[in-house]
Amino acid sequence: MNQTITTPLRLPRGLRSPDAIQRFLDDLLYNKERDGETARSPRRVLETREAHCFEGALLAAAALRRIGHPPLVVQLRSTVRDDDHVLAVLRERPGGGCWGAVAKSNYSGLRFRSPVYRSLRELVMSYFDVYYNLDGEKSLRAFERPVDLARFDRRGWETAEESLWDVSTYLATRRFTPLLTRAQVRALCPMDRCLYDAGLVGRVS
Repeated sequence: MNQTITTPLRLPRGLRSPDAIQRFLDDLLYNKERDGETARSPRRVLETREAHCFEGALLAAAALRRIGHPPLVVQLRSTVRDDDHVLAVLRERPGGGCWGAVAKSNYSGLRFRSPVYRSLRELVMSYFDVYYNLDGEKSLRAFERPVDLARFDRRGWETAEESLWDVSTYLATRRFTPLLTRAQVRALCPMDRCLYDAGLVGRVS
């Protein structure tokens, strides 16, 4: 039977800005799912002190909600021997202004973005040149529109004991907007070696 904790999620003190939330995510261990796939709620992440990108994005969204932003997440899609990535996104001011993001990643270039991007697509494209697989292929291909996690409030997404596979599936099966034409894909060059090495700084293997 699914178990949902109904008491409010208690977040650590000090998460009063997007960059503070990012620093907290960076200090968590990266979840390599060595004992099997997980989709932990923010409460379970705080208990285990580790997260992968989906789990980190949900925790960041919960924390952003506490400082006045809606709990929005965006999934980025890779189709080139690579994993998708999930961001918690925010506006310069709640409901308006430029876009930014908070994220957990095993790659150093796929994390924080200041809210200076004039459109969601512009924000997503800021990840393009540092989104790559271990063969050095640039692998970002599409993105979805933001999902407001408030739609899952009734199932207790912030505090659930069980894995949030329903939330994960919802994100993964929505319509994605392509970023590149076929001609642009064919013309892509491999990763710059310096950027490749920089992206692996601190990576958990």
